[in-house]
Amino acid sequence: MSIADKYGDVFRQEAEERLAEMEEVILLIESNPDDTDAINRLFRAAHTIKGSGAMYGFDEMAGFTHHLETLLEKVRDREVAVSKPLIDQVLASRDQIIAMLAAAHGGPPVNAAGTRRIVAALKSFLPGAEDKAEPARPAHKTRKPGKKGGKAGAKTTATWRIVFRPNPDFFRSGNDPLLALEELSGHGECEVVAQTDHMLPFEDFNPEECQLYWDIILTTASDLNAIKDVFIFIEDMCAITIQELGGGGLLDAEAPPPRLGEILVERGYVSPEAVKEELRHQNRLGDLLTQSGQVSAEKVAAALLEQEALAKQQAALKKESLRVPALKLDALVNLVGELVVNQARLSQISSTLESHDLATSVEEANRLAADLRDIVLNIRMMPIGTTFSRFTRLVRDLSGDLSKEVQLITEGAETEMDKTVIDRLVDPLVHLIRNSLDHGIEQPTEREAAGKPRRGTIRLVAQHKGDRVVISVEDDGRGLNRERIHRKAVEKGLVPPDKLLTETEIMHLIFHPGFSTAAAVTDVSGRGVGMDVVKREIAALRGSVDISSRPGAGTTIALGLPLTLAIIDGLLVRVADQRFVIPLSVIEECLELNREHFVLGTGRNVIAFRGQTIPVIRLREVFEVDAEKPPWEETVVTNCGGEQIGFVVDRVIGNYQTVIKSLGKFYQNVEAISGATILGDGDVALVLDVAGLLRMATDGGGEGGRLHLSDRQAAFA
Repeated sequence: MSIADKYGDVFRQEAEERLAEMEEVILLIESNPDDTDAINRLFRAAHTIKGSGAMYGFDEMAGFTHHLETLLEKVRDREVAVSKPLIDQVLASRDQIIAMLAAAHGGPPVNAAGTRRIVAALKSFLPGAEDKAEPARPAHKTRKPGKKGGKAGAKTTATWRIVFRPNPDFFRSGNDPLLALEELSGHGECEVVAQTDHMLPFEDFNPEECQLYWDIILTTASDLNAIKDVFIFIEDMCAITIQELGGGGLLDAEAPPPRLGEILVERGYVSPEAVKEELRHQNRLGDLLTQSGQVSAEKVAAALLEQEALAKQQAALKKESLRVPALKLDALVNLVGELVVNQARLSQISSTLESHDLATSVEEANRLAADLRDIVLNIRMMPIGTTFSRFTRLVRDLSGDLSKEVQLITEGAETEMDKTVIDRLVDPLVHLIRNSLDHGIEQPTEREAAGKPRRGTIRLVAQHKGDRVVISVEDDGRGLNRERIHRKAVEKGLVPPDKLLTETEIMHLIFHPGFSTAAAVTDVSGRGVGMDVVKREIAALRGSVDISSRPGAGTTIALGLPLTLAIIDGLLVRVADQRFVIPLSVIEECLELNREHFVLGTGRNVIAFRGQTIPVIRLREVFEVDAEKPPWEETVVTNCGGEQIGFVVDRVIGNYQTVIKSLGKFYQNVEAISGATILGDGDVALVLDVAGLLRMATDGGGEGGRLHLSDRQAAFA
């Protein structure tokens, strides 16, 4: 098995992280070309991909990235200025690396002609590119350590002390220290001494552990950053000390070089007292210290080469992380869900046995299960900024295609959500941003005529509201044309011409499949597919969509989403002998009412609630429960997208920690149900989709119709 086969997944994960960072930093540099830190970050990301690619056997990718790295080095040295054509080419190079990465893992092959065009374009930015086209040397393919040579050029040279000490498990991650030493020697005159004092006796020797470390003297025209870049992709797996000899040009040419004893004392290898004692013998100090056992011969050799003192600065502790495959994490969440279900069953059994000792143990187990649930769910929580960052490129490219001037502003990037939710948010947000660009933001001349800035703004905002996250896409464009939407809906037969619609109902018409007010179909929009995708995806996530718009001022579309899809807090209710779970996040209040409190009006039941009239839905009618109504019923008042609605049930049982199970394929179109859960007694309770129930009540039924409760067990099939 080749290195590429063995460590391909490791390299892909690292490369994907660096490529995501590259896109974010490239766009940052475009808006601020003088940001030195961002330019250095971009160069290090490219260097890491090149070095790691060569190390793991992805030579084609490493060779291509070398050309990008060469250009970025010139940008970093201010020999090449940042410009829009350069940014475009760097983005194209980043996209080409993504294509190469996909091809290396079974994707479509990369267009070799396209690669050559990008390489030629990169070289065209280099100073004197016509006369000095530099052949790409393979990454890490430099001279062997210990041989003298260096980079040509008129730059001032400096001498550096370097101590390269890999961790014991350095080899296990597929790394080879020789590659770093070879690349380091390519920077100039390099001398290396291997230190063996940490090697174990033969009988205890483990060939899988790195027990050597190296002292290096390097004379080079490269600066400190270039030397650090040699170790950039292995710096977390080793300790590296770099120090310039002579204090950055402060070395006194008239002063004698430091003596051997001074160097050894500076390194901490021997004490000043030991040096003074051995100097009394007036023999060679190095031989004396070696013979007396004060220091090894290798350390003396390193000191003679003016190696850097091993006075490591106390570095801030780095947070250690562990990569875990998503499938393993999903399996852990499922097991925690099963634990919660069985814990509920155990609690129910305990309540019937009336044993104090058992009840105490069960209560403690409940607490531990809840803590474990919170920890496991928090593991899957990620900042949504990882998704937000990719839309900056989308806005940049699309605004150029549409000849518009648009900026994207993001807020709340640190807001955390379940990774499963974040992954499924990409498509809806892409469609919303594309619609804002195409339909919302006007052309620059049109904006100026309306007294607006030429440059439009799209804001992508995430914030916590209770146990939900609200993500808003706001633009300062022309807003929604309600009359045009209503007229188009009538033309398509979606609503009768004489039906009066509220403002909210009119704006929600844009979510109907195939609905579009565009005059012509373009490459961006016009087919009426995007907003339908938004509706379906957000509904599948048990979320809600709210629209607000002001003519001439812009439109805001807010997506309300749960923090997690696995386990939620719910309210367990009963209708006859059937039980349901209503998500606790949408509940405002529970009321106990008799039949006299309900009035019949305009075809639906309503109740008076805190000075206003709100509609109510009877769950026994929705699910066709054939049983006698109790004299007193309870109403659960919820808030869905800013609209209050009550659900009439026979009895509110109480809070219930709900492990949501997906419904079978046959029931996926049932709009009123978002899942099911297993109760402590083994029975099944349906988890209600409040937004779906509201749509059914408004539209007279959903695509999936009603669900007969006799089928609820089959819903898991």
